[in-house]
Amino acid sequence: MNDISEGMPVNVTKVPVLVLRGVRRHYMQGRTVIDVLRGIDLSVSQGEMVALVGPSGAGKSTLLHVTGLLEAPDEGEVFLSGAPCSDMDDDTRTKMRREYLGFVYQSHNLQPEFSALENVMIPQMIAGKKKSAAAEYGEFLLETMGLKDRMKHRPAQLSGGEAQRVAIARALANKPHMLLADEPTGNLDPMTSDSVFEVLVDIVKKTGLAALIATHNPELADRMDRKIALKDGKLEEMDTLGMSGRIAFKQRFI
Repeated sequence: MNDISEGMPVNVTKVPVLVLRGVRRHYMQGRTVIDVLRGIDLSVSQGEMVALVGPSGAGKSTLLHVTGLLEAPDEGEVFLSGAPCSDMDDDTRTKMRREYLGFVYQSHNLQPEFSALENVMIPQMIAGKKKSAAAEYGEFLLETMGLKDRMKHRPAQLSGGEAQRVAIARALANKPHMLLADEPTGNLDPMTSDSVFEVLVDIVKKTGLAALIATHNPELADRMDRKIALKDGKLEEMDTLGMSGRIAFKQRFI
């Protein structure tokens, strides 16, 4: 029988899944050097939801790209589940992304020609899982997301919230250690946004995933365990309401 936490890094002791040490990233604009990340230090532990906030253009996407091994830092170290990643070759980085990381974006980016179930099966099969096993776990994930009756539907036949839940299921398909999300509720109305957010909270708490979530929504940010602001290339820890904020929100609106 499937268990959403099976194979994921559940542990009562909070162990750092992500560690950044002195991470710097710059770009060239003509002859001008633009310092986007200026010595970032960050740790995210198992079962922890961390909100990444900051103005547009502050470098949140760059930080997620470096964390997600899509870009290499110019200086500094990135560790995932204790493994140093900064100097890995491309093949090893790809393997680490596939095995350790799940990604959710503002747009669901589902493959339009495939059903919801097939979209969740694809990353599993790329990782080497047999079709029957990928289908079984995909069905389990989608049922967990409340999409039991929508598995055969293509993305165009799904609502925005349903499509985003499929995207979350796809991100979990290979049982990652960490979830990276870039404005995962940005295209959704407030009620649907809250529903998708609660799905994320439930998954993180049940599985022990670490989650780093970039958002412009201050209400959602305040309901996470921690909130960090990126400004002028530096991170600043901010106050958050955490669990009390989630409870207060439910009592007020639900």
